[in-house]
Amino acid sequence: MNLAKRKMLAARVLGVGKGRILFVAGQESRIKDAISRQDILDLHKDGAISIKEIGGRKINIKRKNRRKTGRIKKKVNNRKAEYVIITRKLRGVVRGLFRMGKIDNDKRRELRRQVRARKFKSKRHLKESLEE
Repeated sequence: MNLAKRKMLAARVLGVGKGRILFVAGQESRIKDAISRQDILDLHKDGAISIKEIGGRKINIKRKNRRKTGRIKKKVNNRKAEYVIITRKLRGVVRGLFRMGKIDNDKRRELRRQVRARKFKSKRHLKESLEE
């Protein structure tokens, strides 16, 4: 006897999932005759249809943080950022000297090449090399 449609109807009427509907053995003929919502409610009240309790996890188990590919922290290499900062600073100094007229265009070009080659470590180093 196929009672799948009755189970779907009972689940919809009682507001639970199909997996939680239980038909009591020996009451199949009464259940088969039920065609309305009220019939299903009456069968539930009489005990021919019961609802299974919700099963589930009893204890929430905390997962340990595993060291996998997504969790490995890479050591950041800041060489490029340092290069950009010092280069912009030194180029600004060279530009200022050129605008004030302390160096000519050829000297400016040469200093910019040296800045790019990382010859100077700081503004003081650049100014000391200009004084020599």
